[in-house]
Amino acid sequence: MNRQHVYRSIAALFTGLLVVAACTGAVGVAGPLSSPSPTDEESPSPSASPTGSPSSSLGASGSPLASSTPANSPSPSASASGATTDLTIYFFMDGKLAAVHREVPKTVGVARAAMNQLLAGPSSSEASAGQLTTEIPDDVLLLGISIANGTATVDLSREFESGAAAADMVARVAQVTYTLTQFSNVDRVALRLDGQPALDRPATRDDYRDYSPSILVDRPAWGGTLANPGRITGESNVFEAEFRVQILTASGKVLADQQVHAACGTGCWGAFDVIVPYRVGSDQPGRLKVYNLSAKDGSVEDVRIYQVQLTAG
Repeated sequence: MNRQHVYRSIAALFTGLLVVAACTGAVGVAGPLSSPSPTDEESPSPSASPTGSPSSSLGASGSPLASSTPANSPSPSASASGATTDLTIYFFMDGKLAAVHREVPKTVGVARAAMNQLLAGPSSSEASAGQLTTEIPDDVLLLGISIANGTATVDLSREFESGAAAADMVARVAQVTYTLTQFSNVDRVALRLDGQPALDRPATRDDYRDYSPSILVDRPAWGGTLANPGRITGESNVFEAEFRVQILTASGKVLADQQVHAACGTGCWGAFDVIVPYRVGSDQPGRLKVYNLSAKDGSVEDVRIYQVQLTAG
């Protein structure tokens, strides 16, 4: 699906001409989309538990595999033990998508929890400190979500298209798509509005690469914890697949500076997964900085800085 194709699909929302989505018999539990089918339900992976730095990995396509797998469960339910689940949602920072950390009561309904966190929008501190924004209106409701055969079908209220030009709508769908494809059993997203299909076929991350920075860090997310040594994962499209990552204190002292080599570059997106050791005397706020060196003159470019929590070794 190229961008013109996406725009045509979104424009149909404004003319009332909805195209029937290419669905694959979605099963799930939430909303009016489908009825639960125990044989198709999936449970969270064992790593989806207690608070801490998520142990994520990367799929063959380079998309991150979250610390938990979304189950087709009715709704998030808090754990009596007070345990929590770490999630990632996607807002915009300087016009490009940015992974943002969320911690919720431990739940098997992680996809639903992630969508609810996305619809809630940035906190006031995130909006001011990190210039994080969202294109999604603040009155959108999650009506249902189900997952089957690698497709997450999400049903949102019509407010999702409120006051939006075609470009705004594409950005909103990009946020939803990136948020749901963080999970290992979701490859694509089918969008519905008030139960009606809104795209001509399910969307993938590749459909919205224009909204991704050239170096997209998925873990640790903005506001999350960077373990020690730090594991940093994501996707990039940079010259010769090489860029640099720095770990800094809140005051700007460089604790680590390491070159990273992604799986692909110079015109293609490649996954990266790197361990970066650093040393601090106590847990404290810090910064994760990724940047590229220009192939033309060696100048610093494509800089992205994430607020993270550093941990003592």
